[in-house]
Amino acid sequence: MLYIVGTPIGNIKEITLRAIEVLNAVDFIAAEDTRRTAILLNEYDIKKPMISYQKFNERSSAQKLIEILGQGKDVALVSDAGMPLISDPGQLLTQELIKNNLAYTVVGGPCALIDALLLSGLDASRFCMLGFLPEKKSDRDKLLADYSDVKCTLIFYSAVHNVDKDLSYLYEAYGSRSVAVVREISKLYEEVVRGKLGDVLEFVRKGEFVLVVEGAPERDYSELSVLEHYEMYVRNGLNKKDAIKKVASDRNVSKSEIYQIVVNANND
Repeated sequence: MLYIVGTPIGNIKEITLRAIEVLNAVDFIAAEDTRRTAILLNEYDIKKPMISYQKFNERSSAQKLIEILGQGKDVALVSDAGMPLISDPGQLLTQELIKNNLAYTVVGGPCALIDALLLSGLDASRFCMLGFLPEKKSDRDKLLADYSDVKCTLIFYSAVHNVDKDLSYLYEAYGSRSVAVVREISKLYEEVVRGKLGDVLEFVRKGEFVLVVEGAPERDYSELSVLEHYEMYVRNGLNKKDAIKKVASDRNVSKSEIYQIVVNANND
């Protein structure tokens, strides 16, 4: 059996009794960084052989783990901190397990996005996790455009060397929405800075960051013509089909009605 185990994101005491029990019981521990995991294991006097499982060797390590699990052994998968698979390696492994009819389960634990959401003070009833912004500008622009009208709170991860650029990208895409910059969660220097995108936000540029952004406000499209409404979405990066779909949804009318207006305008 593979156990996906949540581990502390800051304070080393933030670990469940079940996680300690599982880490003590398995035959192997697959770790994103064996050196960091060794610190945790030493804290709880856990002595188990470790296997490196990171994004640079994920495919080969996944096959090795499949073989071990196929022999009836138990393996715990851990990331550097928090829950594996959440912007961390592990997705490929679970997909291979499903293909090979091998079982896995989750041992719950800390997750940075949940802690950051609660610390932000923004709406926690509905939220969407978008992870790290893509490096490629076209991919980044498309991602931000796709979620520009989503009403729920948006959550992004950010590295210290990208945090200022990421805040600028979010401001360009979403304007002056409320934002919380959360860093070093559950550690000695935990910090939460709340403000607006576009503001000069004062926070220490160290550690790991989560950016929590207010969802899209309710918009009044009554002052826009159907064609202006459609062109707004096209400018934001949507293709024609998706733009028509969005306009129809916003105005609570059929897609065929919007399509006809757009076609007629283009034929004029």
